[in-house]
Amino acid sequence: MSANPNQISQRWLRIIPVALVMYTIAFIDRTNISLALPRISHDLHLNPQQAGNVAGIFYWGYLALQIPGGHLAKHWSPKKFISVLLVAWAICAVGCGFARTYHEMLVLRLLLGVSESGVFPATLILLSHWFTRAERARANAMWLLCLPGAVVISSPISGWVLDHWNWRSMLIAEGSLPFLWLIVWLIMIQDNPGQAKWLPQPEREAVVTELHQESTSLERVQGESYLRALLKPQVFLLAAVYFCFVSGQMGLLFWLPSAMATFKGMSSLSTGFLFTLPFIAACIALIAVGRHSDRAGERRLHAAAVMAFGGCCILAAVATIHYSLALAFAFITLSGVGSYGPMGAFWAIPTEMMPAKIVGSVMGFVNALGNLGAYFAPLIVGALNKRTGNFYSGFLFLGLITLAAATLCLWLKTSSTPNESQVALPLANSSPP
Repeated sequence: MSANPNQISQRWLRIIPVALVMYTIAFIDRTNISLALPRISHDLHLNPQQAGNVAGIFYWGYLALQIPGGHLAKHWSPKKFISVLLVAWAICAVGCGFARTYHEMLVLRLLLGVSESGVFPATLILLSHWFTRAERARANAMWLLCLPGAVVISSPISGWVLDHWNWRSMLIAEGSLPFLWLIVWLIMIQDNPGQAKWLPQPEREAVVTELHQESTSLERVQGESYLRALLKPQVFLLAAVYFCFVSGQMGLLFWLPSAMATFKGMSSLSTGFLFTLPFIAACIALIAVGRHSDRAGERRLHAAAVMAFGGCCILAAVATIHYSLALAFAFITLSGVGSYGPMGAFWAIPTEMMPAKIVGSVMGFVNALGNLGAYFAPLIVGALNKRTGNFYSGFLFLGLITLAAATLCLWLKTSSTPNESQVALPLANSSPP
């Protein structure tokens, strides 16, 4: 191969950043309500349980297109499918800024969930079309930086808007962003390397060949009916792991600002800055764990260990908050490692254990059932807060369910095949370390 072996492949410089910004916008439009929730609750006269319902109803809509979305992305076009969804969720996100009643907000948040529901599995399919097995945990992790990165970027800005304008201005402004990014998406993204004229021919041929060999190997080893493959116990176990994991992750995301708001003397801007600290830790963990997972060629233990660390940190924060607020928040900051760090390794598992014909549907199924945790967890924390008058029992629940995710993850069966493709492919040296 004539390319400079130290040169970073254009695949990493083009596909990952565009997908990252796209899903960063999606995650901002999904979660920006968390910072605004105290003010929305005041203006719309919501009790804590209703506020939790507003935060979580999104995830019932989020069920709608998970399985068909993964299937459409695999068998039609991830680029075209996501383009349609960009427009749909922008309309719904802007609409949330105009909601005048509790029920209007519920309906719009539900429709926002429907509009975003196919984006996650479709993007995972897109990445599986562009990055080989030896690269996949890193590719997933670099893309999934959008999740904590969205909070790091948007929280101070959203806090500033809340201090100077109001929550309606924030939701409308941030909800308009998908319209702008649609243009970039249509210009920059192709469905697979075979369509990429900008990719050097030797690398393009090497990637296409390797991906075809990996897909053929899985089809040969796991040649079975679509329905039987989709209903495997391991698929339901993946969903159970992700349900518990997302419960801890999203419960913390939605309720941490409200918990911080109980401390007197903090402005929305200062709350927004402090709120970013766990997510900065999460960004570092995502890259570090994904990189180490690819180098070791191992997924299950990487995901389980980091989940367990995050759960223990949440429990430690609950145990220490009566003695030191600073120490408790330090543990909450470290819990960000467990809230996002496992995701690159975890989402590499389905692409390495499922045949290509069903992997999109499997990832949609796992993401759909798993993200129900993002509905139930905020609701449970809100109910516990209403019952006890504080967040201690709610955060105790979040820590325990994250530990449950780690325990279940240990039961997953994953491929133990070493990363031979790192030496088999001439393009391996052109990917990030």
